[in-house]
Amino acid sequence: MSDIFLGLGGNGENQNLALSRANRHGLIAGATGTGKTVTLQGIAESFSANGVPVFVADVKGDLSGIAMPGSPTFKHADKLEGRAKELGMDDYAYSDNPVVFWDLFGEQGHPIRTTITEMGPLLLARLLDLNDTQEGVLQIVFKHADENGLLLLDFGDLQSLLQFAHENASELSGVYGNVSKQSVGAIQRQLLSFEAQGADHFFGEPALEIDDFLKVDENGRGHVNVLAADTLMRSPKLYATFLLWLLAELFETLPEVGDPDKPKLVFFFDEAHLLFDDAPKALQEKIEQVVRLIRSKGVGVFFVTQNPIDIPEEVAGQLGNRVQHALRAFTKRDQRAIKAAAETFRINDDLDTEEVITELKVGEALVSTLDEDGAPTIVQRTLIKPPRSRLGPLNKKERAIIQSISPFDGKYDEVVDRESAEEILAQKAQDAVETAEEVAEQGEEEVRKRPRKTKSMWEKAISRGTKVAAGGMAGAAAAAVLGKKSRSNPMASGITSAAGSIATDLAGPIAGRFVRNLIGGLMR
Repeated sequence: MSDIFLGLGGNGENQNLALSRANRHGLIAGATGTGKTVTLQGIAESFSANGVPVFVADVKGDLSGIAMPGSPTFKHADKLEGRAKELGMDDYAYSDNPVVFWDLFGEQGHPIRTTITEMGPLLLARLLDLNDTQEGVLQIVFKHADENGLLLLDFGDLQSLLQFAHENASELSGVYGNVSKQSVGAIQRQLLSFEAQGADHFFGEPALEIDDFLKVDENGRGHVNVLAADTLMRSPKLYATFLLWLLAELFETLPEVGDPDKPKLVFFFDEAHLLFDDAPKALQEKIEQVVRLIRSKGVGVFFVTQNPIDIPEEVAGQLGNRVQHALRAFTKRDQRAIKAAAETFRINDDLDTEEVITELKVGEALVSTLDEDGAPTIVQRTLIKPPRSRLGPLNKKERAIIQSISPFDGKYDEVVDRESAEEILAQKAQDAVETAEEVAEQGEEEVRKRPRKTKSMWEKAISRGTKVAAGGMAGAAAAAVLGKKSRSNPMASGITSAAGSIATDLAGPIAGRFVRNLIGGLMR
């Protein structure tokens, strides 16, 4: 199947979305209660059925029902079945979808985490609402961390490094430029504020592997990745920054594919206006750039919003596939939105688009998509197809069952707190106190003869690898005695662990700096 069926047009023809043009992005718009969420759910189902993974933010909590089949006992089942019959959907039957639940706070799904290093100073500065001077200080803190092998994984690491910068502002200023204690203090206060809102849950390890959003199930259906965003919406800046980070990660991770036969991932961005509210023009320009460039990575982005004029013109101009539900002309702004929405469609001589937008019923929409040649189709008043999955949220028991059979069960659920900037700086401070006491007792010359107190990263990594190898050999000996079999090669495991430790410790700052430079090029 090369098309997704959207509904039946007023001209009696099926309105379809070409899979080969789904990476040209789209818009689902309309006033509250006009059917946007149901439309989104139906389109997401179809992408999944065609082997395309989906990511969608569930801002109201009602999209979780996509994990369960609908039911004839549902109170609106007669309307859904009647609409399917009206559209000639002879194969209509209730069905579920392969859903994976995610949650930044780890309460309603797998936690999503990234490290401070991977986020980088540019997005962090937006998240913390820093001014240019404060952002410059944050850049210096990151540079000092990179040059001194200090891994920035969580809020604790960043807070420790900021405290170090506050205490050593004069020394850092001599190396990197002005570092004022006032700016450091302002950043620390903002960090504390965001930590109180739960933003610290987003930073740490294990960090998300972006490929886990690109999976299909054993039947070839794309995973529907549902982000529980009802709590997240209370911190709209964190929500917007997270989604922008996710787009940047996808852009940096995925290879160029041009226009594939079908997308590698389709990304539904609900409450899309939050990305652009209060964003400076420079940032809006970079969002527009990311949206434009990510198309060539095979990622389609669908913005979902109440009012189409919430999307800046530069971004809206890239949204080739459009589903416009009803708008209400209560205010002058509403009237401008109606006029703007009507003007974006390819003219249908048999349809007064501007008038029809205010007359659309629930479950109706104006639809225009890109054809196989990339040209927009003539806008049609369309009866939108019904979804096959449940309309409405799952209960706690159902969500727990879906979560228990997730392919990522146990992968992200437990926080890993390995040695990073916070621990290293604390150890260095302790070493300094102990060394000062030794100098007072033994003299400086005698103290210089002993080995350094804190091991280098190389020494630590090799030490860990040696211990793992030793443990592996001990495990093999125990297995021989107890009659247990092991599939692993203990020496190979030890060597691999040592190499992994060294690579993780040393490549962290280097690779992090490399990726941040790439993302920074987009964000600047």
